[in-house]
Amino acid sequence: MKTHKKTKASRHRGKNQGNCGHGARKKAKKSGHKGGIGMAGSGKRADHKKTLITKLYGNDYFGKQGVTSRGTERDIRKRINLEQIESNLQTYAKKTAKGFEISLPNFKILGTGEVKNKLIITALEASKTAIEKVRKMGGEIILPIKKEVVKEEKKVEGKKESSNKESKIKSSKKIKE
Repeated sequence: MKTHKKTKASRHRGKNQGNCGHGARKKAKKSGHKGGIGMAGSGKRADHKKTLITKLYGNDYFGKQGVTSRGTERDIRKRINLEQIESNLQTYAKKTAKGFEISLPNFKILGTGEVKNKLIITALEASKTAIEKVRKMGGEIILPIKKEVVKEEKKVEGKKESSNKESKIKSSKKIKE
């Protein structure tokens, strides 16, 4: 025969606690002694809820990752080595009578690796070693022409330019005399 299970209200009746088995009444109200609701308190330096976070996000969540000082810009130029170009000729190059023509307008070509084919590469920049290696195989690297900005300095003949402060002092001396 199945026994009759008492309801929670009847089980707590007469115990004179008013806390429903949570110790103090205030402990069960919000999420106080559990450490907050949800991911609260799981800051970068906290050990709080660490097992849950490592299970969800891995070990890279905590601690510092890299340094970028204020005011510095990261170098976002794209670079590619000659060995990467050689190994992926089907994706980068078009075969012509001259050789393999490759267009990489946003890349800097670096000289790591061996060149086995005649390459004609159009790129933004190239290192000296990359240019030498491509030329040895009879190819070339075509780079855009950079405009050189030359600043012209204005020279004042005769008098030396004085600062604003000096001119005010001179004018005040003239007035006094």
